[in-house]
Amino acid sequence: MHVIECDVPASSALSRELIQSAWFHDSYRVPLLRPGLSIVDIFFALFGHTPRWMKALLIARNAVAKWCGLEAPTAGEILKPTVRASYRVGDKIGPWPIFFIGDNEIVAGRNNKHLDFRLSVLRVKEGDADSVVVSTICSVHNLAGKIYLFFIVPFHRTGVRSLLANAVAAKRL
Repeated sequence: MHVIECDVPASSALSRELIQSAWFHDSYRVPLLRPGLSIVDIFFALFGHTPRWMKALLIARNAVAKWCGLEAPTAGEILKPTVRASYRVGDKIGPWPIFFIGDNEIVAGRNNKHLDFRLSVLRVKEGDADSVVVSTICSVHNLAGKIYLFFIVPFHRTGVRSLLANAVAAKRL
């Protein structure tokens, strides 16, 4: 199964202006073979099955972020994300606050003093085919944000591709 790098779909709630002005953005697409899943089910099919190596890196990164005075998820939010019966804007899904939620998309993320990021999980229908597109947008505010992304982007790219490929291979999507 190949994860396909793509553009942020035009149907995404992520604004074109935000995408164009972002310091970093990427998007990856995989087929959705279980079209009856809700957008929350799709989110947790991806981010509810994080491999141990990725959890360890996230916990270490978050410890450093907290030490630097930044808001970051707790180890508990990384190790065992809570699945709720319903979600709305402002709630946390996994470790991130929700900025937008609709039938076909969730946009979550976090704002910090060095950068703001948004993660979109979007169900896309093209003809008879359904797919899932995960997009990430990062807007930096200072040099610390640029340095952070320099080191994190390679792990991010590998991690997102891994989550998508694993979800398809395990038939969670």
